[in-house]
Amino acid sequence: MNPRTVRRAALSLGIAVATLTAAVATPAYARPVHSAPAATAAGPVSTVLDGVTRQVAGALADPSALRRLSAAVTAGPVDLLAAPVSGRLAGELRAANERLLVAKGLPAGTGSLLRMRLAHPDLRAALARGEVPLVAATPTDDAAASVVAHDRSGGTVVLDAARVPQRPVLVVEVDSERALSAGLALMREQLSARGIGPAASARTATAALTASGGYWATKVDAVRLSDDKEPWIKGAAEIYTVVAGFGLDGKAKVDLVQMPYLDNDGTTYYPNQLLVHFSAYKYNLADAVMMEDDGDTNYSALVKAIANALLVIVDGGAYTPLVNAILDAIPTSWYTDDPDFVDAWYTLSTTSSGRRYGAGGNGWMDVAPYWVSEL
Repeated sequence: MNPRTVRRAALSLGIAVATLTAAVATPAYARPVHSAPAATAAGPVSTVLDGVTRQVAGALADPSALRRLSAAVTAGPVDLLAAPVSGRLAGELRAANERLLVAKGLPAGTGSLLRMRLAHPDLRAALARGEVPLVAATPTDDAAASVVAHDRSGGTVVLDAARVPQRPVLVVEVDSERALSAGLALMREQLSARGIGPAASARTATAALTASGGYWATKVDAVRLSDDKEPWIKGAAEIYTVVAGFGLDGKAKVDLVQMPYLDNDGTTYYPNQLLVHFSAYKYNLADAVMMEDDGDTNYSALVKAIANALLVIVDGGAYTPLVNAILDAIPTSWYTDDPDFVDAWYTLSTTSSGRRYGAGGNGWMDVAPYWVSEL
């Protein structure tokens, strides 16, 4: 289950704009930074997925297509561009994938992002008995009480979002794992091109590393996100963390850390993963903003927003938390229905140790200092 619903409570609090020195460890928490806008029409990703859902449902009217697709999803998630479908549907799916790449802000060479899976393992037996499945897209509203599915005759069926249906359901969704990998690669490249990514800071850190024989890092020993009740139709989360501080040149510096193991909330993971690398930091402090690609993230828009926000921050000789600048840069629409913000950790340092709770109250991390020796 993905860590989303509890996140709304954290976002309703907001994060106060605060300027802290290195001696201050805990930021103030206050009224909302983002106000929730009125409900809007479905976004471009949802529009693409809904169209594909209707096309796949219609294809199930062909008994041979029904048999082939049912057998394919029984074995596991299916890349829809490689699915056993007719030539006409295959062409429509390729065109839909091109639109999806544009909506995600990803290059054409990313490949297929369209995926289909069985909604829940408990539905496998009904599919094996030959029951004709419904087809639904992953919803954008996690709080929705119902899920709209399509049948092969072109009709719609409303399902209870809190109860696994008896009839099998095929889910059309974004391959978030592939999208996240491609998106983070794009963001790293563009952040470095603007002088605030890890690659741009590596040259300035080389001399310091050689002199000291290594550097300090913050290691995540354990991490857990809060439990919530998610719709049966949702899949696993795709989590990453934006780590920000000031580089040796006094400019903001951003690292992007993928956390592929963090699939479910209510589960404790023990990754022993290095989160903050202080090799190129001016101050002994950094901030971490945990995010999720829930299918709707446009990476081109995200990296431009973060870069534009951080490039105007000037080093004033004392550490200034960058969490607020990052959150304020995120489009307001992401804070409604399906937020991509998970939680934030202020002022992690080379001496941070033990359990650190997120500012939004949606999770905790057990961290420890770690010395990375030079080879």
